[in-house]
Amino acid sequence: MKGFGEFVLFLLIFVHSAHISANVLTPNLPDEGQLVKDNNAFIDPNVDYSKFMGRVSDKSDDGRIFKVKVENNNTKFLKAGDVVFFKVSNHPSKDPCKASVRTVEDFYFSIYVIDLAACWNLKKYFPRGMQLNFDSRKLSQRVFEASKYREILLLRKDSFLKQLNDINHYLWTFEQQKVKEAAKYDAKVNEILREKRLALDNLMNKKEENIILQHELLKKLDSIDESLNHYKVERQEYLTDRWYMDHEQSLPVMRRPRNLKER
Repeated sequence: MKGFGEFVLFLLIFVHSAHISANVLTPNLPDEGQLVKDNNAFIDPNVDYSKFMGRVSDKSDDGRIFKVKVENNNTKFLKAGDVVFFKVSNHPSKDPCKASVRTVEDFYFSIYVIDLAACWNLKKYFPRGMQLNFDSRKLSQRVFEASKYREILLLRKDSFLKQLNDINHYLWTFEQQKVKEAAKYDAKVNEILREKRLALDNLMNKKEENIILQHELLKKLDSIDESLNHYKVERQEYLTDRWYMDHEQSLPVMRRPRNLKER
């Protein structure tokens, strides 16, 4: 009984732990929408892109050229010759130092410090790893321009994706479209063949009708010829001609007929 009680107690603890774990591991997700607002095209109006931080990763021997590492790669929009201002973090100074950008690469850029005395005591050694707080209106303008250009690129991308989707749809359904197009022309061919059969049948019917009409017309013509022969009126001059014919054939003839007197 003692072992059975321990087993029941262990089972209750396990179920309770599993229930607690299940509650902890289940995230409270929204039913609709996105967890984070999509910001692929637009800049955040609540962010001042002219201000950013960087850390000095290397410097020249004379301490006038700094290589700065940044966590935000917006500095890729800087160009050689751009002027930036910076202050040294945790170092009291009223005026910022002025520097000119020399080179730019991903997450790094180098600057030539024009006036370091404005924000740093030149008697002190400027160590590597110092954090600098930069201010650049030119960078803010470049970020805004890049954002607008990115909007144009996204529109072009959507247009190309739509064209690609249409092409893919055409290629994927090529066989169906081929069968459909062939069926359309087969229907036209069948319609033409049907019209051809009807035309030939009409010609055959017309031929049979014409043959029947031909026989009827021949009969009518024969009947008319008989009637013409029956109603033929002969002239008197034929008698003289007949007398000469009989005379030449040594047939018994009467006296030569006299010429008709004119009235």
